[in-house]
Amino acid sequence: MLTIHTGTNHDAVAVEGDRIAAVADVDALRAAYPGARVREWPGELRPGVGWDSTLPQAPSPRERVHALLLRGVTAVAPGSLSDDPGLGPAAARVGLPVGSPTPLHADVRADFAVFAPDGSCLATVLGGRLVHRRK
Repeated sequence: MLTIHTGTNHDAVAVEGDRIAAVADVDALRAAYPGARVREWPGELRPGVGWDSTLPQAPSPRERVHALLLRGVTAVAPGSLSDDPGLGPAAARVGLPVGSPTPLHADVRADFAVFAPDGSCLATVLGGRLVHRRK
């Protein structure tokens, strides 16, 4: 199902499967994809954050990876997962890639985040999947 994600900055991405189908202002995407589901976020939609140091401490590898999603992280540097053998599998399960954050362009993997005016992360999307949403 095609989903349009839009933020308060009026930037929007159309996501189909795990890829970005198009990037434009929200009105253009609504016109181009009239049957799409639309998620309107109360923050700025933009590429996610990269993480290049040790992951935050938490009781389990899964919770350490989740701590990154809460910050809008959409990619980790290779060495970031090396201090615990459970981190690599935990990151892979949620779809957190090793490398650099992906730009918001058509035909790339749909990895992005939405940030509130105070800088906190409202939502994180990896491979087209909503993996974190602040309640």
